[in-house]
Amino acid sequence: MNITVIFFLGLIIALVGVVPPGLLNMTAAKVSLKEGYSRGVIFSLGVCFIVFLQTYIAAMFARYLSSHPNTVEILRQVAFVIFVLITIYFLFVAKSNPKPDVESHAKSKPSRFFQGMFLSAINVFPIPYQAYMTITITGFGWFSFDTTNIVSYCSGAATGTFVMLYVYIFFFDKIKNKSLTSQKNMNYIIGAITGIVAGVTLINIIMGT
Repeated sequence: MNITVIFFLGLIIALVGVVPPGLLNMTAAKVSLKEGYSRGVIFSLGVCFIVFLQTYIAAMFARYLSSHPNTVEILRQVAFVIFVLITIYFLFVAKSNPKPDVESHAKSKPSRFFQGMFLSAINVFPIPYQAYMTITITGFGWFSFDTTNIVSYCSGAATGTFVMLYVYIFFFDKIKNKSLTSQKNMNYIIGAITGIVAGVTLINIIMGT
């Protein structure tokens, strides 16, 4: 598979993973609002540095799992249940309560970079998420575990994370002032995305790939 395609696969997969409002993207937006775009970007770069490392670890884990198909099958079944539950939550349960403000105390640009690294490091969700997604795209023949492909995929994942963080930075004023209906629409979009992932997972389970 062309490394450019692998790069964009990593970008899209990581971007989808950062769509839901969370600590990292909301903090990036708050830092930008209180201290300016440059510090929000510096914070985001710190996040993305750790995301690159986490994605690399996930790829190594996925490479190990790919030689243990029984374990992969169990993980797929668990992942399917998790994605179905997340889909149900965002489509039918999630409320549109506004997020509490995240206080941003004045810090230097290097401090913001390391803060981004720290908050990203304690957020371990990307490792199992990327491990599963890497196994999935490998099953479709879109990815192989050689060094060039792994580095390209990890670079795409870091870039995709940065793109979504920047979207939050740039559009946060509009996002936080959205009406209740718009917030519900965001929940529906997230639920639809996780529903699609659950569907792909189910197809993989049925096909045994």
